[in-house]
Amino acid sequence: MSGARMDFADVFTIASAGMRAQGERLRVIAQNLANAGSTGLEPGAEPYRRREVVFQNVLDRATGVKTVRAAAIVLDPSPFKKEYNPGHPAADAQGYVLMPNVKSIVETMDMREAQRSYEANLGVIQTLRGMISRALDVMRG
Repeated sequence: MSGARMDFADVFTIASAGMRAQGERLRVIAQNLANAGSTGLEPGAEPYRRREVVFQNVLDRATGVKTVRAAAIVLDPSPFKKEYNPGHPAADAQGYVLMPNVKSIVETMDMREAQRSYEANLGVIQTLRGMISRALDVMRG
């Protein structure tokens, strides 16, 4: 908000929206990791498909504050892996099973990034609370 005054409530609104958005992202990442081995139940059936969170900037018309939100959860279109496992119920005629397109290392890195962003927003709120507390102490004199 260049040139405009931002009050404490606006900062709380922005930081808490960021925390909610990253919390949703962490939930989706956990779901991806939990389903990293979820295959189809019969030949040709698709396995679990990785999900991703799409963020969107939102303008609160009442306050004029721009925040972020998790606007949608979309399916990752990347291809499935094939794994040779002829005894699996979802194995095709050649013995291959379609495996989820979830990569644990990618999910772990996304989780760390989301966690850091969540913690940064939490830090903003904690700092702001401290500033308000100190200001009240000064006013009490």
